[in-house]
Amino acid sequence: MKEIKNVEYGLEKIFEGAQDFLPLLGTDYVEFYVGNAKQSAHYYKTAFGFQSYAYAGLETGLKDRVSYVLKQDKIRLILTTALVSDSPIGEHVKKHGDGVKVIALWVEDARKSWEETTKRGAKSFMEPMVEKDEHGETVRAGIYTYGETVHMFVERKNYKGAFLPGFVEWKSDYNPSPVGLKFIDHMVGNVGWNQMNETVKWYEDVMGFVNFLSFDDKQITTEYSALMSKVMSNGNGRIKFPINEPAEGKKKSQIEEYIDFYEGAGVQHLALATDDIIATVSELKARGIDFLPPPPQAYYDDIPNRLGVHMKMMKEDIKELQKLSILVDADEEGYLLQIFTKPVEDRPTLFYEIIQRMGAKGFGAGNFKALFESIEREQAKRGTL
Repeated sequence: MKEIKNVEYGLEKIFEGAQDFLPLLGTDYVEFYVGNAKQSAHYYKTAFGFQSYAYAGLETGLKDRVSYVLKQDKIRLILTTALVSDSPIGEHVKKHGDGVKVIALWVEDARKSWEETTKRGAKSFMEPMVEKDEHGETVRAGIYTYGETVHMFVERKNYKGAFLPGFVEWKSDYNPSPVGLKFIDHMVGNVGWNQMNETVKWYEDVMGFVNFLSFDDKQITTEYSALMSKVMSNGNGRIKFPINEPAEGKKKSQIEEYIDFYEGAGVQHLALATDDIIATVSELKARGIDFLPPPPQAYYDDIPNRLGVHMKMMKEDIKELQKLSILVDADEEGYLLQIFTKPVEDRPTLFYEIIQRMGAKGFGAGNFKALFESIEREQAKRGTL
């Protein structure tokens, strides 16, 4: 995997200038448009261990929507539902089902971020808007990325409140304990046929990102289907967006299935980081989260060969990993552990990845075949393979 390291070194050089026009501090929040935010919030609290954080709705003066904000360590999710039938939020849910609408990026200057990206060709979603309350002010501005997904720039250096103006603290007597999720490692977008390269170019030209890792249909392929993927990253590496598109195969790939049911491009999954994947996954299973079925015995027998020199630093028991269906991969820098949920919606669209990095900077390339064969077994059950 030496090639990856060399590319990453080059990435630092490339970004010496690019960081000047769009410095990103991290992921601020992810907003979902859903059919019933109150019930969705209960699910994310109960199953994933998120905590009640903030609220906006009729009680705070909103007439057209309601939003519940959930938090776990550095992860903030907003679940938003329309309160009226004539609403773009409701239309989004009608078309796509529950899904990610906004990927909010924390910036020092939201006005400049919007100006720099729109003059480079981004379509505006929301012009810079100042929002104020007794805790100070925030500035937000948004642009469209693939499909109907939005990047919102959030400037909060002059704000001392918990979340955003217009929101109040959400107090609840029901707060199940966290499950050990720390931050968003990366978010994956699915785009349609022959749209990956144009999306990659958009991120390069508009956002100043770099394509630091690519996988073609020879690397991500099974007996029945294939896909291609390119990983985009900003200069400091805090924001990583793999972009997938379908590739020709004997049968329908998971990306085609997503595009069919989501009715367009969108966020396929969020990868959430943990420091103890065994404890996190054990707790998630106990709370009812369904994960993809395990690969065959041969996969776990081959882990020592796959890890090579990193095997000596591995602390986890392979039998325990197998029991939980956790996957293992390695690159030049170390190893990683990962597992994928089944779709968390009725439509086979959005799912989650739980990931623990032990030095590795890749995305589990050695697991692709086992992972996609497992997904195909689920597709076969749904009759969509």
